[in-house]
Amino acid sequence: MSILDIVNPFYSLSGFGVGLLVGLTGVGGGSLMTPALILFFGIHPATAVGTDLLYAAITKSGGAIVHGRNKSVDWQLTARLTVGSVPAAIVTLLALHYLGLRGEAATRVISVALGVAIVLTAVALIFRKSLVAFAAHRPEMSDRRKAILTVVTGVILGVLVSLSSVGAGAIGMTALVILYPRLPTVTLVGSDIAHAVPLTLVAGIGHWILGTVNWLLIASLLVGSLPGIVIGSQLSAYLPDRALRPILATILLFVGYRILAI
Repeated sequence: MSILDIVNPFYSLSGFGVGLLVGLTGVGGGSLMTPALILFFGIHPATAVGTDLLYAAITKSGGAIVHGRNKSVDWQLTARLTVGSVPAAIVTLLALHYLGLRGEAATRVISVALGVAIVLTAVALIFRKSLVAFAAHRPEMSDRRKAILTVVTGVILGVLVSLSSVGAGAIGMTALVILYPRLPTVTLVGSDIAHAVPLTLVAGIGHWILGTVNWLLIASLLVGSLPGIVIGSQLSAYLPDRALRPILATILLFVGYRILAI
């Protein structure tokens, strides 16, 4: 068996491109990878979502370990998100199983959820700074209310991520910025990544059990995306974020429209 029997160079090239953009902009790979697999390679939406979830669990584990060692994770915040997201993911997967993952109804639900999640990601990119400014000048809410809203945010993310593999990145970060405006950005990023690992792992394993994970595809994507993320992260210091985010948001709006039109 040759390396080409395991690694598809076209998938790896796609993984490299997505990894490069993730490194440059910090936007979650799901909003880029999953639609690329569906639109460019004709992969079934359920397989694209399931595969991307386990791919994300693998890639985000490294980031979570680094943030944990650097003490840039608020574990209470992460636990609150997980309390809402993991049960919501399990319930969502059971609902997809009931619908029949490869049936027309489940495919439509996944496509709509993916399109909506991508559009929300684009909106979060466009209005992130305005939301940050709004949150910074808003009166501090009580710890109890903050805890409840964090769990509710986790529930929403659990449903979105299980259906579309999108949401744990830009959407989750935007919600955390609004709820915890006084926490340092690095802590919010670390907490968001730490939460994404159990969520994508549970949702990914659920999709694997349901038969919608392609392990050879994951291997091909990792071969390209890991160096892409490293290179993109290095280049991000030299490329203006102001220019990149509007361009990426425009691309995501178009991609979201295409997915909803399927």
